Amino acid sequence: MTGFTLHKLHRSLGAEVRGLDLAQPLDPTTRDALIEAWLEHMVLLFRGQELSPETQRRFCENFGPLGERSRKADDRPEGAGVEHEMLVTNVRRDGVPIGSLPDGEMYFHHDKCYVPVPDWGTMLYAMVVTDTGGHTLFANMCEALETLPDDLRSTIDGRRVLHMYKYHPTERVELEDDIGRHDHCWQPAVVTHPRSGRRALYINELMTALIDGYSEEESCGIRDALMAHVRSANVIYEHKWKKGDLVMWDNWCTMHARTDFPPEQTRMLRRYTIRGQALTA
Repeated sequence: MTGFTLHKLHRSLGAEVRGLDLAQPLDPTTRDALIEAWLEHMVLLFRGQELSPETQRRFCENFGPLGERSRKADDRPEGAGVEHEMLVTNVRRDGVPIGSLPDGEMYFHHDKCYVPVPDWGTMLYAMVVTDTGGHTLFANMCEALETLPDDLRSTIDGRRVLHMYKYHPTERVELEDDIGRHDHCWQPAVVTHPRSGRRALYINELMTALIDGYSEEESCGIRDALMAHVRSANVIYEHKWKKGDLVMWDNWCTMHARTDFPPEQTRMLRRYTIRGQALTA
């Protein structure tokens, strides 16, 4: 007995988990059942949760060691979170953001794809949400790969891609920049999920700067064609946040994006990640 039920959110990915209070410790049977559900559905939603930083952190630790922050502490906004915690908010103090990723739209991306050991999972908890916008889009990159046309698949078969990040939601790193100033890493264009064994497309519009064997212009064209396929393949779930939502997603087989929202409305969420491992094709 696991004490929860699953309710699909979208035909391609995502399930709502009902019947659990995440502020309470998980028994091993329930934890293992959640991992099985997570591997199957890629995105899990828990509604109506009341979580402190400590209880959210404890829940996250059920699935593995916590992931590290990429940005050095002295580069983060004041109040943006300590150690493993990130505050995602547009709240400002004296005109300065107190958190990370404060405003508007964010392009599709995989969390931490730009480091040698990408985080497995991300857990985001909603404390204050906007009346409109600020939704999160999740794309099933296993099904995106499975449905790729043969001619497009052939352009990435066996290739590596260079992921880079400027810590801005809609700004890509240009290769004429000194890329050493930005976090960057070569990864397989298609990865094999270390736990499920499924293969997933590992290219995204925000952080993928170059495909091995192609020029920057050619790489951008291929990336844009891949993103157009993802958008047309009915593999995207759009999550409309409610206060008390906790969403956990698998970064190895999904990518995600954020829709724009009114700047005068407050948005505040708290994030932890689960440490992953190096990925292979």
